[in-house]
Amino acid sequence: QVQLVESGGGLVQTGGSLRLSCAASGRTFSGYAMGWFHQAPGKEREFVAGISWSGGFTYYANSVKGRFTISRDNAKITVDLQMNSLKPEDTAVYYCAADPKWGPSFWIKGYLEVWGQGTLVTVSS
Repeated sequence: QVQLVESGGGLVQTGGSLRLSCAASGRTFSGYAMGWFHQAPGKEREFVAGISWSGGFTYYANSVKGRFTISRDNAKITVDLQMNSLKPEDTAVYYCAADPKWGPSFWIKGYLEVWGQGTLVTVSS
């Protein structure tokens, strides 16, 4: 069983940056694609970014392209989300996710095997 724990959320001003990290544990982590979703108050959870197991393929929601960067370290078993030029509309709970299957059309649907508990990001205007 893979477990995911997010960290790095907090309060930041518009235009600022935050770096989220997700630590995975569990002997079945090998081969898992990983990614991030967010859920704003009163809205459904949405895909933000994903990365393949090798790290060679990444995919971003249009709303974050050019501002967010996803990366992973398979030796440390972590996946990070560097968020720059933050906007008030980025305010949300950010969830880390993992699944053995990779592919943008699969990931954006959000039916993934493992989820973290979430970390809150608040961007003040």
